[in-house]
Amino acid sequence: MTNLKKISLIALAATSMSLPAMAVDAESAFIFNSLLFLIGGFLVMFMAAGFSMLEAGLVRSKNVADICLKNIVLYSIASICFFVVGYQLMYSGVDGGFLGSFTVWSGDDTAALAEEGANFEAGYAMGSDFFFQMVFVATTASIVSGTVAERIKLLPFFIFTAVLALFIYPIQGAWNWGAGWLHAQEFIDMFGGEFLDFAGSTTVHSTGGWAALVGAIILGARQGRFGPDGKPRPMPGSNLPLATLGTFILWFGWFGFNGASQLALGSAADAVAVSNIFVNTNMAAAAGAVTAYVVTLVRFGKADLTMVLNGALAGLVSITAEPLMPSVFQAILFGAVGSVIAIFAVGLLDKFKIDDVVGAISVHLAAGIWGTLAVAFTNEGASFFGQFIGIISVGAFVSITSAIVWLALKYTIGIRLSEEEEFVGSDLSELGLEAYPEFGRGSQKLVS
Repeated sequence: MTNLKKISLIALAATSMSLPAMAVDAESAFIFNSLLFLIGGFLVMFMAAGFSMLEAGLVRSKNVADICLKNIVLYSIASICFFVVGYQLMYSGVDGGFLGSFTVWSGDDTAALAEEGANFEAGYAMGSDFFFQMVFVATTASIVSGTVAERIKLLPFFIFTAVLALFIYPIQGAWNWGAGWLHAQEFIDMFGGEFLDFAGSTTVHSTGGWAALVGAIILGARQGRFGPDGKPRPMPGSNLPLATLGTFILWFGWFGFNGASQLALGSAADAVAVSNIFVNTNMAAAAGAVTAYVVTLVRFGKADLTMVLNGALAGLVSITAEPLMPSVFQAILFGAVGSVIAIFAVGLLDKFKIDDVVGAISVHLAAGIWGTLAVAFTNEGASFFGQFIGIISVGAFVSITSAIVWLALKYTIGIRLSEEEEFVGSDLSELGLEAYPEFGRGSQKLVS
């Protein structure tokens, strides 16, 4: 979120709630704003554990260790790459354009604060902002990880993660949160409003979803996922309690994801705004879970736990584009609709034989598009046309660049495990060990 947007939202919140203007000294505001960034940042970082547990629970046992390694390494790669190039490319000198500068972030305000008479005009510690923005990149990469699981090689996936964190994510992020062209006056005049995406239904979730969709198409489905008649065959996950734990962790981390995107906690108006964001975030997730339970019960005759888990996540994604302005009832409605969209998106992907192991495309892309469009229902500064143009622009850029990277990797080092490696499992074929050796395929050997 841009500072300009943050300021306007704070002013609107204060006005609408008739809160008196309260004087806050600059240093106190600096401290509380920085604290919000840091707390939000480590909550979003903990979502990496949630993604890891969710994916580990939804893949088959022969691929669990590979998934765990993939998630901890992708987080580490994304962190380093965003520091080297991504942060500056996303935020430095965008000024209504398409990208920032190709420089390494070197922000350190320690010396400036040590000087006599130092001011706090920035409003927050530079390191707290960098940390908070950095953890969002790993979330985007984790979305891709779940979709292409069980048949992708580790090395090409990590290379793709590096490119995503270095260039793809920060460039499209600069268009929105870096005060790029989606907030330029020309865009507003042409499409009836600026593109609004408070905490990242498009900037984070749809971006990961587009990259995952393109990767899944180029990679192809898992062996046996679709029968000769084209009908999908179920491949149950290894540990549904673990997947449930992962979902709760993600739900928990989402309070930092959305709440800290207010970008300020230096006033009473900010405190009220963050509180309302927490409430709306929680209620949208709850509505998504309940809706998924009811829909699957009616549609299939029995409730589906995996659908309920993804329903909760779809509710969270749906409210992420605007968790502040909706009423609680609107948040419930947005989460419920997002859940329904995600459920039916699963069937649509199966129809086109696109294999999404954990349902990430349905949750993050489909519900992310809905959540971004829904902003126009509650924000006068947004229009459906403007929101649509922003979604399509980001989708086209991410899809094209992701396709180039995936295809380059496919025709150079290769991206897919061999038929035999996939049958044995990525744990043994990529790592030489198993997450569950007592129940795995430890006795099987790869043919040289």
